[in-house]
Amino acid sequence: MEKELLFSDLGISEEILRAVEDMGYTQPSPIQSQTIPLLLQGADVIGQAQTGTGKTAAFGIPIIDGIDDSLNKPQALILCPTRELAVQVEGEIVKLSKYKKKISSTCIYGGEPIDRQIRSLKKGVQIVVGTPGRIMDHMSRGTLNLSQVSVIVLDEADEMLDMGFREDIETILSSMPEERQTVFFSATMPKPILELTRKYQTDPEIIKVLRKELTVENISQFYYEVRSGLKTDLISRLINLHQYKLSVIFCNTKRVTDEVTEELNAKGVPAEALHGDLSQAQRTKVMNKFRKGHCSVLVATDVAARGIDVENVEAVFNFDLPLDEENYVHRIGRTGRAGKTGTAISFVSGRRDSRKIDDLERFIKTSIDKAAPPSVDQLIQMKKDQLIKDIHRQLAKPDENQVYEEAIGNLLAEGLTLEQVAIGLVKLQLGEAVDKFKEMNFTPERDRSSGKDDRRPRRERSERDRSSRSPRSSDRGGRKNKKEREPNMARLFLNLGKKDRIRPNDIVGAIAGETGVSGKNIGEIDIYDSFSFVDIPKKDVTHVISVMNTNTIKGKQVNFEISKP
Repeated sequence: MEKELLFSDLGISEEILRAVEDMGYTQPSPIQSQTIPLLLQGADVIGQAQTGTGKTAAFGIPIIDGIDDSLNKPQALILCPTRELAVQVEGEIVKLSKYKKKISSTCIYGGEPIDRQIRSLKKGVQIVVGTPGRIMDHMSRGTLNLSQVSVIVLDEADEMLDMGFREDIETILSSMPEERQTVFFSATMPKPILELTRKYQTDPEIIKVLRKELTVENISQFYYEVRSGLKTDLISRLINLHQYKLSVIFCNTKRVTDEVTEELNAKGVPAEALHGDLSQAQRTKVMNKFRKGHCSVLVATDVAARGIDVENVEAVFNFDLPLDEENYVHRIGRTGRAGKTGTAISFVSGRRDSRKIDDLERFIKTSIDKAAPPSVDQLIQMKKDQLIKDIHRQLAKPDENQVYEEAIGNLLAEGLTLEQVAIGLVKLQLGEAVDKFKEMNFTPERDRSSGKDDRRPRRERSERDRSSRSPRSSDRGGRKNKKEREPNMARLFLNLGKKDRIRPNDIVGAIAGETGVSGKNIGEIDIYDSFSFVDIPKKDVTHVISVMNTNTIKGKQVNFEISKP
């Protein structure tokens, strides 16, 4: 019988072994067991793995063990697409370096005062984790020197390219010493990633963690057909029925995130929203409440949820189905962690959603089963079962029962029987809940003409999806066919243009990285000699102007304003 591989078999230091043990781990995940020895040897590596596979420790452990703790200068740089993921990665680095007392790290990202980060860098750190835009800012200010950096990791590289960070990444890589170790981690390996690896890596080792090795096997996946307006009612019923202590709900927009949070709280389900309009301090506060169980539900957008790592999440709800299949894997990977089981629940409200479920099943190579919404009888039975448990728990307590016995005596003296007393007390406990449980027809109305789902061939759907996902492929260069602006978009003016060597991807990357607005939601861009215009969703205007006017693009102070017609 083959011996199970342990962290102690990987050649890592005693200090890190102690830290890993404190974190409760003894066996490395597949990506860790394959990657750590290669990185310790100094090899360049391409790791293809999704969130939840343990990739942070896969590159974090070799980085920490390779640091020269007598040199108090940046020696390792880790790039992340969002501030949430950067904070998460640096937090993991802190835990792993717990017993390496002379090693220090810092996290730098947009959305917080740069002065605080400058002080941290001046104090001296060996490991820097950050977003490309803010790393570039510090490089241009001279507050981050990369001359001693011997290893760079690009975490979730595909996401960084989607957000428009390619030029920033290339600038950072080109500014580093030629003799270095370059590591790419990416859920997918599109052509632009492969181009970067060929250009900036030397004979890289390729490590792939296939989908069958992911924690998806620990996750039960279901979908419910439900009317759009009844989704929060169904969520509250499912949370009540299954007694989920911690769950995450994913929505595609910040507006829906806020609406769902408000509706759940009104139904007595403690929920908090997490999206790009929140300041970093607010996000940290929300995550702390969720981790400590002070709120049982986190309602989040995809970008804001990057880097969420809470082990005890029991269920993930897809209030809106994700825009692409990769995001589905990222979402459901928030549950079923550390060998535990989890549940992923998706809502389907029409034929388009039904086709998406078909596409997701093909992508993950497993079925997503249809489930029936809980009935009122089920909910009442659940309340009865809970009441029985509560009564047994109360009777088992060594309390003084005299007061309660006297109360029952008083009721019997009123001429009531014991059975009437019991019924009255049960009504007090269950009455309100029973009254709230009303029969609901959750099933959405079918297409009026046919009453059936339109299930077109996969090739036709994929061509439609490709065309709908990249509507602005020719919009990035400033030369476009003029067309009317979409009603939900607003045009912003910014004071940088061609003379500042600004390109469309610089604008997309800066806005996406600093504000959390997805690069896919940023519209047309026009770049002129000394100024530019960019279309963004109207709901994000105030947030974008507020955040971007305290930031820079390519090291230059930027000013955003609403464009006057």
